Amino acid sequence: SGRRRGPLCSMVLGDQQPVAEPATPARPNARAPMQKLEGKLVKNVRECSLDYKLIEDGDHIMVAVSGGKDSATMLHLLILLQRKLSHLLKFKITAVNLDQQQPGWDGSSLEAWLKEEGVEYRMLSEDTYSVVKANTPEGKTYCSLCSRLRRGILYTCAHEIGANKLALGHHSDDAVETMLLNMIHQGQMKAMPARYYSEERDMHVIRPLMYCRESDILEYATLKGFPILPCNLCGSTAVVGEEGNRDKMALLVDTLESINPNVRKNLLNA
Repeated sequence: SGRRRGPLCSMVLGDQQPVAEPATPARPNARAPMQKLEGKLVKNVRECSLDYKLIEDGDHIMVAVSGGKDSATMLHLLILLQRKLSHLLKFKITAVNLDQQQPGWDGSSLEAWLKEEGVEYRMLSEDTYSVVKANTPEGKTYCSLCSRLRRGILYTCAHEIGANKLALGHHSDDAVETMLLNMIHQGQMKAMPARYYSEERDMHVIRPLMYCRESDILEYATLKGFPILPCNLCGSTAVVGEEGNRDKMALLVDTLESINPNVRKNLLNA
């Protein structure tokens, strides 16, 4: 008959069929997890920028790079976005690090990394360490005064270099914990905005990582091998004051997640 034989029929009738070579198993791509995570973080930053107009054509963004995982990740993601969006908008990036003259602090590895990134940068140095130590009562956290002094220096530098926006590395976990702290301790439902304008300093402040989870940032910074410089000033006070309370808020959110896994997203949307 003219009926076509299927594979089983051919086997029964004794027809010789070519034996297919066994498929070579695909080699695992060691870069795949990092590329997937990088794509997720870039998407987070881009969506946040679109929602709050963080990055606009003609911007000169001064990126505050402290030596921590958050600011290093923020700078790298902004550089990636700058390349990806070059056909749509042009913006300039200048990275700025402030050496607050803490004993034992060495920013040489950070500066070497900034050179590798190919970004324009400035390394500042000003002794806020002595001021903070002299004006903080014993047993209190240094973070609040240290942050205010550092922010003032950054504002001044931003104006000196002609930047119109200052980028800070706060992420979604920071925003949620800040809101809970304000609710519990201040009776205010107040969180970190993704963008705001400081009239006193005449500067737009942006937080490109506001849609990014700290766990993703930590994993990405580790995979990329960013230079991480610990803060020696507040290392001894991480369990008291504001930072200790932040740890408690993080624990509270972890507990709430056992009730609703979307609690972080819902709190951020609130």
